[in-house]
Parts: sequence; structure tokens; C-alpha cells
Amino acid sequence: MIGVVVARLHQVAIPRSSAAGRLILSRSWIRPYDRNVAFITRPELKGTFGMVSSTHWIATQCGMAVLEQGGNAFDAAVAAGFVLQVVEPHLNGLGGEVPILLWDVSRGRVEVICGQGPAPKAANIELIHSLGLEEIPGTGLLAACVPGAFGGWMALLRDHGTWRLGDVIRFAIDCADTGYPLGPRIADTVAMVEGLFREHWPASAEVYLRDGRPKSGSRFRNPDLGATYTRLVREGESANGGRESQIDSALSAFYSGFIAEAVERHCRKELMDSSGTAHRGLLEGADLAEFKARHEAPVTIDFEGWTVAKCGPWSQGPVFLQQLLLLEGLGLHAAGFLSADHIHRVTECAKLAFADRDAWYADPDFAVVPMDDLLARGYAAARRGLVDGRASLDLRPGAPGGRNPRLPRLSGQAVAEGHWTGTGAQAVGEVRGDTVHVAAVDRHGNMVACTPSGGWLQSSPVIAGLGFCLGTRAQMLNLDPDHPNRLEGGKRPRTTLSPSLALRDGEPRLAFGTPGGDQQDQWSLEFFLAHAVFGHDLQAAIDAPMFHTAHFPSSFAPHEAHPGSLHIEPRIDGEVLGELRRRGHEVVEADPWSLGRLCAVGRDAETGMLSAAANPRGAQGYAAGR
Repeated sequence: MIGVVVARLHQVAIPRSSAAGRLILSRSWIRPYDRNVAFITRPELKGTFGMVSSTHWIATQCGMAVLEQGGNAFDAAVAAGFVLQVVEPHLNGLGGEVPILLWDVSRGRVEVICGQGPAPKAANIELIHSLGLEEIPGTGLLAACVPGAFGGWMALLRDHGTWRLGDVIRFAIDCADTGYPLGPRIADTVAMVEGLFREHWPASAEVYLRDGRPKSGSRFRNPDLGATYTRLVREGESANGGRESQIDSALSAFYSGFIAEAVERHCRKELMDSSGTAHRGLLEGADLAEFKARHEAPVTIDFEGWTVAKCGPWSQGPVFLQQLLLLEGLGLHAAGFLSADHIHRVTECAKLAFADRDAWYADPDFAVVPMDDLLARGYAAARRGLVDGRASLDLRPGAPGGRNPRLPRLSGQAVAEGHWTGTGAQAVGEVRGDTVHVAAVDRHGNMVACTPSGGWLQSSPVIAGLGFCLGTRAQMLNLDPDHPNRLEGGKRPRTTLSPSLALRDGEPRLAFGTPGGDQQDQWSLEFFLAHAVFGHDLQAAIDAPMFHTAHFPSSFAPHEAHPGSLHIEPRIDGEVLGELRRRGHEVVEADPWSLGRLCAVGRDAETGMLSAAANPRGAQGYAAGR
């Protein structure tokens, strides 16, 4: 009886959006399966000053320190982002990429910063085939794109922040130089690739094995990375002029100076990759010199009083919006939270939306992506009719505007022993968690969500003397000459990285995101639905049992698919799991607290109250604020 009382008290305390900022809930609104979130791991944070949420407590605290010292949300996000490169090197790095969604109160609109670098100009399908390869390897130098993360972070700092580069990056320099407690997953990842490092990637061994195999909890330093950051600051400060000029000078040092020169030298080496053969990289200094992170308009839809903004089809972001449109007419709220109907409908809509992703999404600078048709409500209504009471085992892309869809031809090229492509979590036998996230909001109303990734320590060799690796995002480009997302020089790969920003009544309300590869826009969707449709607060929405499907081909080499699969945290009622199996889902029971690493911040525009929450899974993410 006590558990029932707690569950009901928890639900009655949940705020819902309205003109007054709350909704009085009746007993009839409480759903029987809401007992799944009767317990929350920590409170939803509330305050009026500022909030930061990230996938690592050190990054969160550094971001909060920036707010306390007078910086804005964008300054805080940049500081936290560089710290994440140091303390989660198996999940992101200086050689990776970052998409950013933001609301700058001085501009009054949602903006995207694209920090996704393109493939090398020399890259083409014929060249890869001439090397005897059927796909781009998932590790090594052939999969490297221009490292866009530094450009993305600098665009955020220069155009929206207030601090100097040296002030925001000093936290990362301190972590790299003086050390940080090595997380268990980093230690496990290094152990998995120790043989590869010692035999084929000596620069990686120099950084990660210099004192032997590192142990979980040990104090780990990366002085080469600290020196790289320090030199970027020094080169920036050598410029005459103010804050913006110093940032531009640091960008020149990275993309046209000592970093670009080192990258070109590095890519001239033949180094082992997941094909089992050593290959040189294709990146040249000229590729880096041409890159600039750029501002773009977001892709948006309206859903039940919310406006949800995502990055364009060079990301997988619009698949979140397609899922919302498909769910719009399926009576999700009436189904009950985490009921069999809820989980079944969300899963089946995900299969349809991700099939469209795989058929249509690509860099719109190179391909015609029918975004307006894909996000048309008439198209969603027609597709919604494919959802019935059984789990589909087919991959069914649609025909927006009457166009014929094309799924890419994938070879399923084998991955050589000792290589782990795509993600750090895959290397240690877990569900994918290849990325990090940071979200921040300040008392002025600025809000930002950032999802950095790439440059994973296990996927590409360290650049000697610099302390970081290049990314491997080009593995998401295919070699099908007739597909929109085919490999072309200078083209952005269709990435999985997907931050989110949601508004109500034209004002920013939520900034959120999660690591997870193809699962990012499944886990983050479930969080959003738990909050926006079912009324749970941010922490309860994150803590609620998560699920996802691996029905469609993975974006990571070797692009495996598991049709009909439904991975789910077994904190769901056993009767629900049984009903899902009866409907034809291949239910895979994950560990009880294993799916998703969500971070979220919020703001109520009427009261000015800020909120934040972070994922307890993995015992590393944290939110802070006041």
C-alpha cells in the first residue's frame, strides 16, 4: 500500500504546461503503469540562476563554475564540452564533431551550428573499391572526416558567448595536465584494444599505455592533449584585437596551422584499420583549411502545443520529427504510460521513420532531400496506416511526393579481429553509447544542447604529439552510386548525432539529448513523450524504463540489422513484456538500468524557473544548478 501512495503522490506533484504553468491532475489521469517511475534516482533540479547537465560530473561542475563566474550558457557549454574531450576520450575528442542547437535570447530564434566536418576532397567510391574494400572501414584513417568539433565550439563561443578562449578551455587543460579519475569504461576499452595499440598504433600506446594498462579509478593524465590546448590558446592570444579576433586566430592555428600540418603528416602513414589491412588516410591540409562551422536554420514541426527543433538531414534529427507526426494520430496518451500499446506504437513508428532516414537523408548540399514531403502531415497519415497490432519484420521506406525510395546496398564487410568499430560501448559488449552530451540554460533565457562525438580512442590512432585521434564518421557514407548518402569528396556524412530543443508559445522550454548512435532519436523521443505527453518531470522522464529497436541497419560498420528486435529495460511490467512478445516483437531484456544517457535542462518562460536532470545509468552523468 505504501508503494501505491508514493506513486500517487509523485504523480500529483508533476507539473503540466498551461497558461499558469501547471495543471491540476485528477485521479483519472494517473495511469496504472506509472509505478515504473514511482521511484526516481535523484530530484529534478529547480532554480533561477543557471543549470548545466552533462554526461560527466566533472564537465557539469566546470560548466556551472563558468555560470557562477559570470559566463552565459554558451560559455558554460563550451567549457564543459572541452572537459568532456578529456574525461570521456572513448566517446568524443578534439578530432571529432559536434552539432549544436541553441536559443540566443538576443536573437530570439532557434539556430543550428553544424560542427560536422566533410569527407576529404580526394574521397570517392572508385578509390575505395580500388583498395579492395567493399565499404569504408569503421576504424583507422580512411574513415576520417575533417574534424569539425573545434570549429563548432569556437563558432558557439565567438558568436554567442562572452568569454575568451583561454578562460573557457582552462578547465580542460587542468584535467589533462593534472589528471582525472579514469572511468571503468575507459579502462575496459583500453584493455580491449591494448594489443592493437602495442602492435599497430604506437602513438596511442604512448598516451594510454605509457605506465602500463590503466586501472579504473586511477589518476590519468594526457599531457600531450593539454599542451595542444595550451598552444591553441597561445596562438589565439598572439593575435591583435579582442576576444573574437583571438578565437579566429585559434581557428587558423587549428585548420591552417600546426594542427592541420600534423593531420596531413599523420594521414600519410599506413596504419591498420578494421579491414585487417593498413591504409593511409585521405585528409590533407587543404581539406581542413576550407572548413568553417556554419549556422543553419533548424527543421521544426508542431506537436501537441510544442514546437520541436532539430538539425537538418545531414544528421538523423528529422527522424525524431517524423516519429512525432506518425504518433500524433495514434492516441498515445490514452494507451497509458509504458503499456504494451504505448511501446508497440512507438516502436512501429520508429521502424517507419528510420526506414525513411536510410532511404532519403543525406547532406542537402549534395542531394535532393524531400524534407517538406517527409514532414507533411498527409504523408505521415498515409504511413500511419501501416501500423497495426503486429510487429513488422520489414524495412518499409515511403515514397514522399511520389518519389521511389532507395535503400543503400550494404556489403556487411567483416571487421578484423581486435577492432571495435563505431562506439566505445560496443568495445566492451554494451549497447551503443558512442557520444557525450551537454545542455545548459542561464537566468537570461539562453539555452543550448550539444552532442559531441567522434575521435574515439579505440577507433583511430592518436596523432603523435597532439594527444587526440581523428574521427571515423565517413563510415556512415555508403558506396552505392545511386544513393543520396553515397561517398563524395567534400560531403558531410549523414550522422547519428542529434541534439534537441523544444519550445512552447514561441519560447524555449527544453534542451536535451543523449549518446547512443542510432538509438539517440529513440531514447530522446521516449524522454520527450514521458514529459510532454504523460506529464512526468524531467528526472522521472529520464529514469523511466527505456526501450529501442535495432530493426534497421546500423549506421556503424559493419551495418548489422536485427529485424523485429525490441531492446527494453526489464523494469517494465512482466505482463507487458509477454504481450509484446505475443505481438511478434523479439524482446531482448537489457540490464535494468542500461539504456540511454539523457541530459536535459528546462525553463518556464512565465515564472523564469529553470530545471535540469541527468541520467543515472553508468553512474557518471550529473546535473547542477541553483
